[in-house]
Amino acid sequence: MKNILLTMLSLTAMITPVRADAKPLVLVSASYQKNIIALCELDGTIVWQFKTGGPDGGHAGHHEVQMLDNGNILYHDDWNVVKELTLSGEEVWRYASQDVHAFTRLNNGNTMIAESGRERIIVVDAAGKIVSETPLGKDGRGKTRQAEVLANGNFLVCAEGPGTVTEYNAKGDIVWEYKIGTRVYGAIRLTNGNTLIGSGSGNSVVEVSPDKKVVWEVKSTVPDTKIELKWTACLKELSNGHIIVDNCHAGPDSPQLFELDPKRKVVWEFNEFDMVGNGMACFDYLEGEKATRVRKLVAEAKK
Repeated sequence: MKNILLTMLSLTAMITPVRADAKPLVLVSASYQKNIIALCELDGTIVWQFKTGGPDGGHAGHHEVQMLDNGNILYHDDWNVVKELTLSGEEVWRYASQDVHAFTRLNNGNTMIAESGRERIIVVDAAGKIVSETPLGKDGRGKTRQAEVLANGNFLVCAEGPGTVTEYNAKGDIVWEYKIGTRVYGAIRLTNGNTLIGSGSGNSVVEVSPDKKVVWEVKSTVPDTKIELKWTACLKELSNGHIIVDNCHAGPDSPQLFELDPKRKVVWEFNEFDMVGNGMACFDYLEGEKATRVRKLVAEAKK
């Protein structure tokens, strides 16, 4: 009976269609004269796009983008203003700042903004009131690239000048730091407690332990592929433990994004050079219920 039941369940799984809206989506944001934000299928098919503004030179400063739980997009297209955009193209929130490269909407509705111009991290509420301020370190550490809010409430901040990945507490004390010595761009704290680093000019991705030992590193070329690593930028850990690497400035022959499994094998590539060009330094990846919800909102916005 058990074998019959297992067979029936297997057959049911085979004939039950996978809901199309359960598929992941990738949100990309590119400057360098492309000036575009787009929601795409994993094969690059555009399901929604928005043309951003920017300086005459085209480098509009797309260094961060986030798909919010409400279906809006947090982005910037210059260095000094963070904006919230609906899928119908309406701007519903903005915060004027100074030399910003990183920001995140928090679960409580506040927004974390790393201000390189003022060498600090601030958290602002929906009305634009500063609710907290964290000074950043000396010797160039305040000139940030990516900055993340960790589960413990601390901040993980990358600084190109000294080539450091630094964890600060809310008061601005340094509680952990890894000196990678490159124009480092992005870093995230993995679920295993290690830190994954996109080294920027180091053309590498590095995982380091809390005691600062290198667990693994992929440098210059991804093994068993023709993918050349250039300016490794934003990173994301997926629910299945895979990671996605942003490979900026890599030219048309290498993907702007690629996914690695735990054995560092490439399982997905995103190369849409005609759409995003050579300046895609940030992205977001939507899976599960969030992808389903956003697909529905996109459909509604097109009506």
